[in-house]
Amino acid sequence: MSRTFAMRLIQLGAACALGLSVITQSFAAETAPEDQALRAAIAGPQRSARLLARDSARHPYEELTFFEITPRSTVVEIWPGAGYWTEILAPYLNDHGVYYAAVEPQRAGAPATAFQTRLDSDKAVYGRIKLTEFGPPAAAAIAPDGSTDLILTFRNLHNWLKQGNAAEALAAFHRALKPGGILGIEDHRGQRDGPQDPQALDGYVRQDYAIALVERAGFEFVAASEINANPKDTANWPKGVWTLPPTFALGDTDRERYAAIGEADNFVLKFRKPR
Repeated sequence: MSRTFAMRLIQLGAACALGLSVITQSFAAETAPEDQALRAAIAGPQRSARLLARDSARHPYEELTFFEITPRSTVVEIWPGAGYWTEILAPYLNDHGVYYAAVEPQRAGAPATAFQTRLDSDKAVYGRIKLTEFGPPAAAAIAPDGSTDLILTFRNLHNWLKQGNAAEALAAFHRALKPGGILGIEDHRGQRDGPQDPQALDGYVRQDYAIALVERAGFEFVAASEINANPKDTANWPKGVWTLPPTFALGDTDRERYAAIGEADNFVLKFRKPR
């Protein structure tokens, strides 16, 4: 057998294995039982109308099930922002799970954040959230080492690239996760045929760049989902990703045009801490 022919057989076998893996994942997703508790949390009365209106762009049920969440998971959400995911995760994990919300460190004496005010407004829904701080390279732990099943970060990776501390952030996630735990990352997908700005100043990150970055931090890449893909987003706007909704950085200038494009094209990536 020639060396060339042998190499072709190896390549064919690898391609078949990859295809079988994709088919298996697709079949598993299609046949997974419905998570009624998650559906109830998404449809619950605690959801604000402003954030609920974004469900068509953010696909909360599909994304959280892709990340393998269960009602008994121990979950850390990094930088919950306005609380879009908090409205869902808090009631979903309230009875049997654990939910850490890792917020940005507050300056001493600063007034309460809008997020803290929200938590204080409804103790029945938000009273069991464990607040921690995350501000790399801060030394404080987001959760006890090796304690979490799932760490979630939505549209934040570009911020850590800008700050130059993405490696420290990923190292903190690696410490907090259990062996076999999942890291779920969503962010704005940059153009595939251009170089990545190491600081991601336009808010966009190439998907292949993100995967390589997380793998260098010791994670195994598991799968990518296209649930938040938007082919209308060309990733080259005057004010970066913030040109598009919901930010509309240009104000009323061409607002209808950008509204028609919709929220950014976002990758959704799943990684695992090796067992």
